[in-house]
Amino acid sequence: MKNTIKDPGLGYNSNKNIKSFIDENGESSIIHQNRPRNINDLYTYLIHISWIKFFGFIVFGYLLINSFFALIYLTYGVEKISISTDTLFSEFLHAFFFSAQTVTTLGYGASAPTDIVTGLISSFEALLGLLSFSFVTGLLYGRFSKPKASVRFSKNMVYRKFEDSHAIMFRLVSKRTSIMIEPEAKVTLSISKKTTKNEFKREFFSLKLEREAITYLPTVWTLVHIIEKGSPLYKYTEAELTELKAKLIILFQYHEDSFSQKVYQIHSYDFDKLLINRKFAPSVSFNEDGYTVLDHDAIDKTEPMD
Repeated sequence: MKNTIKDPGLGYNSNKNIKSFIDENGESSIIHQNRPRNINDLYTYLIHISWIKFFGFIVFGYLLINSFFALIYLTYGVEKISISTDTLFSEFLHAFFFSAQTVTTLGYGASAPTDIVTGLISSFEALLGLLSFSFVTGLLYGRFSKPKASVRFSKNMVYRKFEDSHAIMFRLVSKRTSIMIEPEAKVTLSISKKTTKNEFKREFFSLKLEREAITYLPTVWTLVHIIEKGSPLYKYTEAELTELKAKLIILFQYHEDSFSQKVYQIHSYDFDKLLINRKFAPSVSFNEDGYTVLDHDAIDKTEPMD
């Protein structure tokens, strides 16, 4: 009997060009519109953006703060911070460098406030600098310490003979050298079908795997769904499978020793990634000393069935 399940949150409506809600990196590709925003989202946003964007924001914020205070010193009078130059641009640069020394609490001693007003401004800027650097330090720690799975999935699935039937297979490997403890995979099949009203609707099935969980994973795990009676794919021919508007959605979890907790990763396959009558090439071998060698470049390699 097919293990039909209710909508897992993707909706029953579909489209002939529907895209996966998961990108190649396992991140959500859903476009959010009219989403309410608040200041509490800032931390989450800065934790999850790329390192290039993160450091770009830091550099931009650093330049913005120092330019802002440099303009304040320039407006009030640069002579109040022991600066006297001929051109406006040169005065701005000296005020900018004084601001940079103040916000970092560095201070070379060449420039210093000469009255109460500039002293108050520079004191407030120093406080702002301390808070900013504390905030950035917390973000750096959060980005490095954030529990995150590091799993590589094969680029394609294969459809091949398996025992007395056929099966769909894909495989995965840890990008790290640590051993995965108690890895577990749950697979949902989403099939889009055209209705009599020329619309597309989705059906969802919980796909049974040969093994959904193992004790530990030191190398590569090939996950197998046997297409037998009771499988939602049993009625399709090889040609129909490759043309099927369907997706596999995989939720993978395991205990990550680096973070001492369970981590999760989501991945998906379109059925146009299905290779017919192919099998995965070996990715594990042994060297002359008897050690197991895992070739990460071979995770995607396939070869024809005998």
